Amino acid sequence: MKFFIQVNKLFLLAVTILSMSLVSGCVSTDISTLKNQVAEIMARPGGRIQPLPEIKPYEAYAYQSGIDENRRNPFKLFYVVKKAELTDESIADDGLTEEMEREIRNRNREELEQFELDSLRMVGTIDNENNNWAIVLDPNGVVHRVKIGNYIGANIGKIINIYEDRVDLREIVQDSNGRWEEREAALALLEE
Repeated sequence: MKFFIQVNKLFLLAVTILSMSLVSGCVSTDISTLKNQVAEIMARPGGRIQPLPEIKPYEAYAYQSGIDENRRNPFKLFYVVKKAELTDESIADDGLTEEMEREIRNRNREELEQFELDSLRMVGTIDNENNNWAIVLDPNGVVHRVKIGNYIGANIGKIINIYEDRVDLREIVQDSNGRWEEREAALALLEE
């Protein structure tokens, strides 16, 4: 057994010495070939730089859609009624309270509002002492973390509560008669 260990150590020593001698033989301080190659490259004539393409001047376009009285202005908010247009005869209850109108106007649009609520999937929750989050998967496969007060879904769905098995929402929707109303909705936990 001792003989085998000694032979093994001698073999390792021989391999180490051989590899070091091979590596040390690869070192050279002669850089004359490198200098010759650099000089040859520098002696080549330079290429011609192509001129920059001509930049076309900006042409202004005057948008004409709002000029005709019969056409709707696409830049005017559809849910805003001008106070001057209201008369005693034309006052109709559209169901839009001041609180709902402020919420529609003043909220920051969030990323999950671009998707319909039925295309979103709740996949879990995360909570600690201060916060409770729901984990929501969008149709593109991107995972989002939402909390109470965030908006999700295309119908201005504000998150009211987050439970382990669902997220409760309050949506503001407009019915076929143009009347605004609040409705409750929920996003259930995806069971697999």
